[in-house]
Amino acid sequence: MPALDSGADPRVAIRNGDMTRFQVVVVALCILICALDGFDVLVVAFTAAAIARDFGLSPADLGLLFGAGLAGMGLGALLIGPLGDRVGRRNTVLLCLAILCVGMLAAAACRSLTELALVRLFTGLGIGGGLANINIVVAEYASDRRRNLAISLMSLGYPIGATLGGAVSVYLIAAFGWPSVYVFGGLVALALVPAVLAFMPESIEYLIARRPADALAQVNRVLARMDRPPLAALPPASRAEAGLGPLALLRAPHAGRTAATCLAYFCVMTTCYFFLSWTPKVLTELGLSISGGISGAMLMNLGGVAGCLLFGALARGIGTRRLAAAMMVGLFVTAATFGLVPAVPAVLLVATLTIGFFLYASINAMYAVVPAVFPVTARTTGNGLAMSVGRLGAVAGPGLAGLLMAAGWDRAGYCLVLAAPMLIAAASLAWVRAAGEEAGVVVPGAVRPAVAGR
Repeated sequence: MPALDSGADPRVAIRNGDMTRFQVVVVALCILICALDGFDVLVVAFTAAAIARDFGLSPADLGLLFGAGLAGMGLGALLIGPLGDRVGRRNTVLLCLAILCVGMLAAAACRSLTELALVRLFTGLGIGGGLANINIVVAEYASDRRRNLAISLMSLGYPIGATLGGAVSVYLIAAFGWPSVYVFGGLVALALVPAVLAFMPESIEYLIARRPADALAQVNRVLARMDRPPLAALPPASRAEAGLGPLALLRAPHAGRTAATCLAYFCVMTTCYFFLSWTPKVLTELGLSISGGISGAMLMNLGGVAGCLLFGALARGIGTRRLAAAMMVGLFVTAATFGLVPAVPAVLLVATLTIGFFLYASINAMYAVVPAVFPVTARTTGNGLAMSVGRLGAVAGPGLAGLLMAAGWDRAGYCLVLAAPMLIAAASLAWVRAAGEEAGVVVPGAVRPAVAGR
């Protein structure tokens, strides 16, 4: 097969061409990793009752375990996620899977609250760092036409993994006890390591931007798996990529966009985790049974599936940022309305279903919009930083709701306050777009200007 001339850029071919079987496999593998992350995040919830019984833990002790995992995720996104820009996306994903494997297996051997909390903090590092990198892998290997759908499917892996993991956990706890659930998670992480080694090569975007010693050979191996001709030489790096390090995100022209994306992530997670955490409790206080409250949470996830899929299907035609803003405003409206609807079971459940639609679509929108904001050589750094700030919102939202409820606020009041951050998030993303255009920054791997500008 003849080599292409040195001016050819395979990134353009990936963005403009059809998805090959190889690219589909890479995206599918990222979906599986995201599903494992979803299971790992909620594994304490699945095993909480059994652990509390064996260790004699109070509700406050269980709260410490939940918080340790979330804190680890924030630290992982902030500290491990940026390694994707320095040592590569693939190597960082492998490191995160190793952390998950060790952390989950170690949890099965823990015999005290302190041990388990420390292990959950450690495991969270792998979850946070892994999510920050697989999001980038999907964005960089998907074509323009299928990128939003691919990211939507990746984000669906999270709730699907949590749901299937819950079903598996019920069986494992009954048959073998709660440690077996953690052993199961560790073995799944271990099984994914050879899959990543076999089917997830390094990102072409990363190789061309960072140019490690064997970059050309690695790029040509990837191109061969995509049935594309090899390159004679690497295409030149753009001026936006050349020499750009992580600290550049804190300087002009990137600092404002970095701050705006962090603010957007914080606001989205504040609202979303309020509803994800409190909905079953609120529904039971409004007269539904405990099973009815759980059913409401399941309906929220069901609505989320529809929201993610519709976002992926429509984003290219409508425009990613425009649709993201619409979903965020939609979540504000439905969340505020939830505080006003009558306490009638059917009405409450329909409202919960609708909230789930906009809630998961808004989270998915962040996965779709944020990677393209940052240049290639600082993309996982920026994405990880924004995700870590988002974790602060995930803690702040449920906490603020608890304070407002304890202070005697009615449902309409606290729902309106917790819905308001979505308007800030939508405005922040609109500002990010304007700032990027004014700075004249070209973002490699982003959707085509005709679409991104909508």
